[in-house]
Amino acid sequence: MILTNLEGVPGKEIIEHYGLVQGSTIRAKHVGKDILAGFKNIVGGELKAYTELLQESRKEAVNRMVMQAEQLGANAVINIRFATSSVAPGAAELFAYGTAVKVQ
Repeated sequence: MILTNLEGVPGKEIIEHYGLVQGSTIRAKHVGKDILAGFKNIVGGELKAYTELLQESRKEAVNRMVMQAEQLGANAVINIRFATSSVAPGAAELFAYGTAVKVQ
């Protein structure tokens, strides 16, 4: 599966268009990580627990998007975008979406 945030795949021709595909996940860290992140917020610096949370979420959302594209018969997803939102304290949704196509 070719994944790109471009409007096409360089050197390839789009021969079929399957439409929008998407994947999302909502993840939360346990309360201990939230407390440690709160302390880190006071002194500054990277909140590694939340960085890991978003990395895991991004992987899962992309995997779900790819599975949907494969079910449609696509071999590429173009114009991939990501969106995040906070759905509860310590929980975030990550949404990945793009256009499923077949290229040759």
